[in-house]
Amino acid sequence: MALGQSLQQKLLQKLSPQQIQLMKLLQVPTANLEERIKEELEENPALEQSDEAGDDTFEETRDEFESAEEEFETEGSEEEYDNIDISEYVSEGDDDIADYRLRDENYPEMDDKQVTPFKIESTLHDMLADQLGMLTLDDRKHKIAEQIVGSIDDDGYLRRETTSIQDDLAFRQNIEASEEEIEELISLIQQFDPAGIAARNLQECLLLQLERKKHEGTAVQGAIEILTHYFDEFTKKHYDKIQRGLNIDDEELKQIIQQIIRLSPKPGGNVGEVNKAESYVVPDFFIYNTGGKLEITLNSKNAPDLRVSEGYRDMLKEYDRGTKKDKRQKEAVMFIKQKIDAAKWFIDAIKQRQQTLMMTMQTILDYQYEFFLTGDETTLRPMILKDIAERTGLDISTVSRVANSKFVQTEFGTYRLKFFFSESLSTDSGEEVSTREVKKILSDLVAGEHKRKPLSDERLTELLQEKGYNIARRTVAKYREQLNIPVARLRKEL
Repeated sequence: MALGQSLQQKLLQKLSPQQIQLMKLLQVPTANLEERIKEELEENPALEQSDEAGDDTFEETRDEFESAEEEFETEGSEEEYDNIDISEYVSEGDDDIADYRLRDENYPEMDDKQVTPFKIESTLHDMLADQLGMLTLDDRKHKIAEQIVGSIDDDGYLRRETTSIQDDLAFRQNIEASEEEIEELISLIQQFDPAGIAARNLQECLLLQLERKKHEGTAVQGAIEILTHYFDEFTKKHYDKIQRGLNIDDEELKQIIQQIIRLSPKPGGNVGEVNKAESYVVPDFFIYNTGGKLEITLNSKNAPDLRVSEGYRDMLKEYDRGTKKDKRQKEAVMFIKQKIDAAKWFIDAIKQRQQTLMMTMQTILDYQYEFFLTGDETTLRPMILKDIAERTGLDISTVSRVANSKFVQTEFGTYRLKFFFSESLSTDSGEEVSTREVKKILSDLVAGEHKRKPLSDERLTELLQEKGYNIARRTVAKYREQLNIPVARLRKEL
């Protein structure tokens, strides 16, 4: 087979490193933005916070550079060394580099109102470790107990099998422990606070909590009896079977159920949090109603003012004024230019992030203006990502990144931006309404039902159709599940 050469043209679309950086920053919620900026400040000495500048900035930056310079291996060619142009880096009055600010200068007084919550607290495992330290155990048993505590999940459950814990002890800590010994220590840990800790399942968790309340009366004893022998019937709300089995009347059953519903199904859920960003909702936007006019401000309380280091720019000016320019100095200038470029790209990415967020939020505000003015969910208009993308000129994926991870605080509450997006549904008159409106009405119907005779999906469908919404029973069931509303049988109360 003969070899040949040919020329081909291809049109490819690739994201530049700066675009990739911007996409990643768009996904970062406000609660994590400060941490992301700190990482960049640590990695790039040419980037600094405005309040860090002082008399010693130049000397500190020079020392930092000189230590890094020895390890720097440039990728530049000889031609690049001989044709270094630093005019754009040393020009005076480069405001877009030195005077960049993140905060909104139009509303400086509102910065004082935007307080980012910060809370320091111990985690569930810290709390259990403290209680473990109060027990009198030898070193071997203490290590076994530590392994058990470490196997407890954030909800407070011990979902690992005893044999798995036994294997972990053998392979990782070289401790041979019997199942009986591990079970004995699990029983000991189950006496820790909060009540119900280290349970293997929900049934055991609730029984552990009730065991500590035995002295509180017959209702607690009845609750223990039900959870021990009629747990499946209780979860499925087959109350008639429970009443026949225990020979109790409606009033006694009601008192017992009151005892059970006061228990915590996740004993570890209320003790501390591991991830601060997941524990607290920090709004990215604030919407203020000023005399009937809605105004948006961007929460930038935890984003420091950034700029390119003056020390690095001064070093470039010294090089530009100097007469002796050997290869070592040129390599140093290439290094400085790379760091300054990276700093400028990051500052520009932060700036573009803020502009993209404001543009997207302003468009959502305009689209759902009636809701932000009244707080009535039934006024929400059908809106999909494409609607916002077309109005802003942004890509749908960019709008999606903003909507999925950002929150807005209004006078009616704090909402995820994704909340305002919904499909449309037709009414009898042919008008298109938001599915969010239908879900709100469905939720109101369930909230107002007679709990002894809750509304079935068929009946809910009929009621919605009477209100003019063309909706099928399976769609009602889907919306009910999305609202985390159980079926009629499980909503029944005594």
